[in-house]
Amino acid sequence: MSPVANGSYYHVLWRDGKQINLAEVIESRPARIPLEDSATTKKPAGKKRGRPCKTEVSSEVEADDEDRAGHKREAAAAAAAPQAATEDESQKNASDFDYYVHYCGYDRRLDEWVAVDRIDVVSGLQPPPAVNGHGHSHHHHHRQAQSASSSALAATKPDGKQNGAVGGRKRKLEDGGGGGGGGGGATEELTGESGALVGTGRGRGRVSKAELSQAAVEKEHEEITKVKNIQFIEMGKYEVETWYYSPFPSEYCDTDRLYVCEFCLKYMKKKKTLQRHKAKCDLRHPPGDEIYREGNLSVFEVDGKLNKIYSQNLCLLAKLFLDHKTLYYDVDPFLFYVLCESDEKGYHVVGYFSKEKNSCENYNLACILTFPPYQRAGYGKFLISLSYELTKLEHKVGSPEKPLSDLGKLSYRSYWSMVLLSILREAPSASIKDLSQRSGIKVEDIISTLQCLNMIKHFKGQHVIVVNKHEVKAHLEGMKKMRLAKPDCLSWQGPGGGGLLGTKQQKKNAL
Repeated sequence: MSPVANGSYYHVLWRDGKQINLAEVIESRPARIPLEDSATTKKPAGKKRGRPCKTEVSSEVEADDEDRAGHKREAAAAAAAPQAATEDESQKNASDFDYYVHYCGYDRRLDEWVAVDRIDVVSGLQPPPAVNGHGHSHHHHHRQAQSASSSALAATKPDGKQNGAVGGRKRKLEDGGGGGGGGGGATEELTGESGALVGTGRGRGRVSKAELSQAAVEKEHEEITKVKNIQFIEMGKYEVETWYYSPFPSEYCDTDRLYVCEFCLKYMKKKKTLQRHKAKCDLRHPPGDEIYREGNLSVFEVDGKLNKIYSQNLCLLAKLFLDHKTLYYDVDPFLFYVLCESDEKGYHVVGYFSKEKNSCENYNLACILTFPPYQRAGYGKFLISLSYELTKLEHKVGSPEKPLSDLGKLSYRSYWSMVLLSILREAPSASIKDLSQRSGIKVEDIISTLQCLNMIKHFKGQHVIVVNKHEVKAHLEGMKKMRLAKPDCLSWQGPGGGGLLGTKQQKKNAL
């Protein structure tokens, strides 16, 4: 049987081993997955997003003689590859390759490498799914497949509870270094999708040059990032299945798994290298000033210019879980606010947000991410609320970088509604200006939120708030309780101004 062609559509066995889904074959590579292990019913239990690792790793740095020998073997294999490629194509079989597939109708985070025994080659080629005017697939799946995708994204915590993944596509935000922001634009879990062209353009259905240029950029980005280069990372006690491509240096992209020091975020190709590194690494918290402490939660302010390597590593790791991030190394113009959970071993990174040091638009958040093992625990709203607490301490009003994705709008709208309704319950006569000053929320965001709540009217050229105490109470009682930052736990004197523990030595002595 001949190899399966790239760009073709086949029915592929879903990772639960029960459901068949239409998928596009994106790429192929020489087989690495044993056929007997590829069926999802026999898939190793360890390969689950957020699953605790079986053994705790220690630490690392340079490669020893055995590592160097391994590199030589890899180099020899790479040198032999061109010669092998000249073999007669007719002698190659479909089983000689693994295939990278995209499940039609699902987010790219579920793309994966499969062996040929997961592909229904007997039924043969399938027609591409119908596509609507915005480029989205109309292909529908059975309910079993939907639930399978949910379980595939669930993060398993040490107590066996499962944390679901935050869904939705991500948009380009400005965070210069993967996950947090560096100088020119990164993306984030909440920020808007810069992707698809919206059909009408200007005037009579024409598409502007800017839109055409944006479409070209999006298409190029899609081509470059269509295949995940890293499949898993081991970080602390968790083994995490990645979602998207991240531009790690090429020498780290020839392996399916990276090992990451959870304190300094240095990444390595081998577990024994990590073990040696941990024996030498004396960092037990993010570099920078601790500006927030509440029980076992701490937030550190990390300056991208002063801690460039850490910030770049954070960005590269974050890109594994963010779709449209574009800048990963120019981190100087950004501050990173890293949320950690602490225990006797140190401070474990939960998530972060980044913001530009000097924003002409008064953006108070560029990129935000909660790492998969800690999702569905309220940390996203916590980070949003912290960004506004910092804004209020600066005596400013702020807003997340626009445009927001659909998921971003829902998350922020929920937070804005809760804050504004809480103020209006205590001060029903508050004006829009009063609301902005007390909450730190921009006037434009306040108006759009109150419009969604049907609590604002336009009268004689002005916006007038219409408050019904019973409606306010009903809205607040219907809201899910949020995990918010507490102003009393915040010690911050402006960017670079220090915090609860001002110097690295003080933090080290405090552990």
